[in-house]
Amino acid sequence: MRDFAGKINFASRMTGFLLASSLAYIATCAALLRAQQPAAPPLVSQALSNELSASQDDSHPMRYLLRKSSPRLTTTKEMIETRDGLVAHLVSVNDAPPSAEDAAKEQARLDALAADPGKQRHRKQSEDADMERAMKVLRALPAAFLYQDAGPVTTPTGTAEKFSFTPNPNFNSPSLETQALTQMTGELWIDLSHQRVVHLEGRLRNDVDFGWGVLGRLYKGGWITIDQADVGGGVWHIVRFKMGMNGRVLFRTRNFDTTEEESHFTPVPAGLDYRKAIEMLRAGQKAAASGTR
Repeated sequence: MRDFAGKINFASRMTGFLLASSLAYIATCAALLRAQQPAAPPLVSQALSNELSASQDDSHPMRYLLRKSSPRLTTTKEMIETRDGLVAHLVSVNDAPPSAEDAAKEQARLDALAADPGKQRHRKQSEDADMERAMKVLRALPAAFLYQDAGPVTTPTGTAEKFSFTPNPNFNSPSLETQALTQMTGELWIDLSHQRVVHLEGRLRNDVDFGWGVLGRLYKGGWITIDQADVGGGVWHIVRFKMGMNGRVLFRTRNFDTTEEESHFTPVPAGLDYRKAIEMLRAGQKAAASGTR
């Protein structure tokens, strides 16, 4: 599924306009931009090409838990990937079951969603728009950076090759989505057996302005880390994502301090309808409440 690229949608939901700029640091999947030189090392190019292909493959949908933490709030949701987009059900708030009021609101939300396909279509359209913007960033990665092989590293699942990266001075950002790449440094770990990205971390070495600073700015020192793994059956997914960013959107200063952890992956049928996913989520909650799950 669209996992690394899917994380790019995260900043969009927080900042709107600064979606892909904030996510330029998240993007880890790309095809080589032949117009830009020098080319990335072959292993980097192949791994990023594999990530790009995987991000466009919807044939292995998953059901999983998403725990999202910020300084003010922690929520856990059960997620199901469907042909109609993601469907979610609230499981806990600050690591405790939802209050009766929150549980009632969640049931009402799912009722409204099931009764009105237009709501889910709108969400899917938003997800697709986010993905389209994300692809601009993903495809730019090999050309946007200069990569240096930093040698092998040991991971929980085997050996990976580590590459450090710095901005390519010859890279001319073609869009707002890729602007943050011009100030990003970091490292990329590639699993040698599967040629997949298992770890990415990046940090802004300087402020990044948008619209000559009028539209917005991301401040120096902002960072992200991403960890990815095989979650079963050769399906790779993000298992941990952390971000610490400070920025300004027009005249409003924003702080993005969040951690997302994804776990308990199980496959679901390809082509699953979103209404069926809602039924599955509700059935799962009933089973959990009765202690039979």
